[in-house]
Amino acid sequence: MTFDITIPVLDEERTLNTQIKKLHDFVLEHFPNTQQWNIVIADNGSTDTTFDIATNLAKELPNILPIQLSERGVGRALKASWSQSQADIVGYMDLDLATDLSHFLEAYKAIDAADYDLVYGTRLHIDSKVINRPFKREVSSRVFNFLLQVYLGVGFSDGMCGFKWLKRERLPALMKAGAQNDGWFFSTELLTTAEWLDMNICELPVTWTDDISSSKVDILPLAKKYLKAMKALKQKRPF
Repeated sequence: MTFDITIPVLDEERTLNTQIKKLHDFVLEHFPNTQQWNIVIADNGSTDTTFDIATNLAKELPNILPIQLSERGVGRALKASWSQSQADIVGYMDLDLATDLSHFLEAYKAIDAADYDLVYGTRLHIDSKVINRPFKREVSSRVFNFLLQVYLGVGFSDGMCGFKWLKRERLPALMKAGAQNDGWFFSTELLTTAEWLDMNICELPVTWTDDISSSKVDILPLAKKYLKAMKALKQKRPF
């Protein structure tokens, strides 16, 4: 199966070159057929030289596809990337590569060999290994996922882990069912709507190394946005 890996980026001129080359080397090692995959750098509203670096990477390395959006938003970046994809599998990971890259091989096999519709990484599984995660983030993550389970009635353990993969053919149904947010909550909407539609979901315990220095997350404002988004999503529930 072919696949596209999307990396949403915003003002990442400091680390973009190094991290994309690391990812590219990994994928090329395990999937030497370059007709099988692409790495999409989805720049959503950068004001530094991020897109220039992405463009230069595309000239230097095969299978690097930069796209540029004028407006910010991870969900917006993913929807733009996936809607133009022709791959069998689409998905994303964060630029800091916090999720160990070996898990991509597991995710790929889960879809290709085990016929799962969607695979998501979870930091909250008993078999997951989380490194360098600050206490405040750990608590806020668990509270957020608890609210999701209670308020939306979902069963997945980690709605916000930046590591998700799905059959591209399932995307229209997920978006129609409510996966439409332009921000980070789009990641949670994918899982929620997949449950609503009884899709075959694989929970993947991961090794996650938190990169504190790269975080742009302000917890309180983000929590307010999530609560508002949760309310809006619940109104779309078909039952």
